Amino acid sequence: MTWIDFYNFLGIKDFIYFISNPSIQDMLFPVKLVFVSFAMFFLAAVVYFMMNSSWLKFKFLEDVTEFFSWQAYGLKEISRRWSKIQKRMDIGAESEYKLAIIEADDFLAEMLGDRDFTGKTPDDLIKNAGSIIVPNMEKVLEARKIRNSIVYDPDFKIDQNQAKNILVIYEAAIKNVGSS
Repeated sequence: MTWIDFYNFLGIKDFIYFISNPSIQDMLFPVKLVFVSFAMFFLAAVVYFMMNSSWLKFKFLEDVTEFFSWQAYGLKEISRRWSKIQKRMDIGAESEYKLAIIEADDFLAEMLGDRDFTGKTPDDLIKNAGSIIVPNMEKVLEARKIRNSIVYDPDFKIDQNQAKNILVIYEAAIKNVGSS
């Protein structure tokens, strides 16, 4: 049995003649229009959501940015935000020291949350990150206690040297999280 005999045996030839009949094609034209319009709508939706989502930025622009800048993606944003926190230390007011510590703690918690560590509180995030991500975990937890004292005790006093030491702890933790 050759291919042509097999082709005729299955009735494929008759089916193709039937489906390509002009009268059948005229009847199927509205159905074709509906399917083409659905296809165009879904194609437009995919393009719209791709352009408005961060997936394209994450998958494509991250690699390009890292290649041309010779540094990890997002490192410039981390450096900018950290320098803003450190500028509070230059002002010389105790209230600015306190704000710098609070902002550094919030920044660390945000970075850990962005790295998909789970936890309801920043303490849980730090503990779940583990000592590989935050090697100075005990110092960070101690710094968090001081941060909580600043937030909940309005009479809490802190000097510039103590605030700088706490910011050094937070800076090391943020750098470790940012590089992982």
